[in-house]
Amino acid sequence: MGQRRKALTFADSVDYGVWQQRFLQQRLQLGLGLAIVAYFTFITLNLLGSVTSSTNPTTNWLGMSVVVEGCLIACLALLKHPIGRRHPALIFLGCAWSVTLVEQVWATLRGVALPGIFAWTLVFLTQATLIPVRWRLHLASQVGVLAYYFGVNWALGLGEPGKPLLDQLSVLYLFWFCLICNLAVFLYERLQKLEFEARQQLRLEQEKSERLLLNILPAAIAHKLKQDSHTIADNFEEVSVLFADIVGFTELSHRISPVELVSLLNYVFSAFDECVEYYGLEKIKTIGDAYMVVGGLPIARPDHAETIAEMALAMQRVMIEFNASHQQAVSLRIGINTGPVVAGVIGIKKFIYDLWGDTVNTASRMESHGIPDCIQVTAETYERLCDRYQFTERGTIQVKGKGEMATYFLIGKKSVASV
Repeated sequence: MGQRRKALTFADSVDYGVWQQRFLQQRLQLGLGLAIVAYFTFITLNLLGSVTSSTNPTTNWLGMSVVVEGCLIACLALLKHPIGRRHPALIFLGCAWSVTLVEQVWATLRGVALPGIFAWTLVFLTQATLIPVRWRLHLASQVGVLAYYFGVNWALGLGEPGKPLLDQLSVLYLFWFCLICNLAVFLYERLQKLEFEARQQLRLEQEKSERLLLNILPAAIAHKLKQDSHTIADNFEEVSVLFADIVGFTELSHRISPVELVSLLNYVFSAFDECVEYYGLEKIKTIGDAYMVVGGLPIARPDHAETIAEMALAMQRVMIEFNASHQQAVSLRIGINTGPVVAGVIGIKKFIYDLWGDTVNTASRMESHGIPDCIQVTAETYERLCDRYQFTERGTIQVKGKGEMATYFLIGKKSVASV
């Protein structure tokens, strides 16, 4: 089962030719193993039979079988060698001819012509069933056997005088048998290639769907959603939430075309997305010209406040670069809060991973009650960052729905000397 899973995984990641090479190697290893066990069993039974029946074993057959067994073991050893791994077709022919040609050579050395039709057809059928790839290789193994039998025996005159080496019925039988085996392998190859290409196409579509899903949901949440379609919700004891809003965006929309407006917004938000990726944060959503990001979920991390602070400072740098490169004068208002939230996915269409709780509402208020080009944070966030970051105290302000709150402006990171 493990080998099968490994083979399918390999097939999903390479082209058909490479997969077929790997498939041939695996099937050859299986086929050689079976053949080695089979010949070892035949030899053992022959020897045991001679002991129990007090008759001498067939010396010629026993000697030939030992040679075949040695050839098969040598083929298996070569298959694991770099040469065999690069050229499994040679091992295929070696495996086929170890069974079919050794018997013929053995007969030639005894001065007789021995048509091993049973052994030939058994090998041809076994290979077509067990290793159904590369029909030309099957044809080569069959032609090699027949060429040796007719060529060598005719050249040495080992056949019976006045009689053909093989009667017409046997020739017809072999012809149709080989034709059927090769046709079966050919049809299997065609079907296997079509299935391989279909699987590759399916894999590409799955990867595309996976990328789309990961653009909407965090990886951990996407995995949960695929495993369970029920409502997904988690409590997080402490995260840091950031809201940002572009000040002057409405006025800007009156001065430029819709296409230019969307292009500029895409420029800014794409730069924000890169910052999110860099700091390992989770973008939650954008609403118009507002941007929401959180640190500390869906996988909890102790430095969520620090990374959100770095994100806010990076966003300010993005806006400075944007204004300089586009000759604009838009500002960014940022608000941050730290505390517990509930996060999850709800609904059955157009999934979105969202946050709920007073921490989220307060972070939004920090942004909406903030000042352009400033990063306003609550006392909770300030307490976690004041040792490593510089702040200025704004004082107590009236916050809608919250009453009076002490807030601070994040200025930047403290220098090493001042820490």
